[in-house]
Amino acid sequence: MSKEKMNYEAAITELEQIVNEIEEGDISVDDLSTKIKRSSVLIKFCKQKLKSTEEDVDEILREMNQAEA
Repeated sequence: MSKEKMNYEAAITELEQIVNEIEEGDISVDDLSTKIKRSSVLIKFCKQKLKSTEEDVDEILREMNQAEA
């Protein structure tokens, strides 16, 4: 999944799948490093998306408060 096509829900779903595979022992030692690296990318994407959304919401709330004043 490229970053341009990635969305929060898809990233979380993929992360959950990786976690399940690790917890169930379905990942070989050879694949573990790759999965952990992918998880790191997904977590970073999700954090950035949440931060961006929070900033957008804060800006909208500021604008609404200014409009009421």
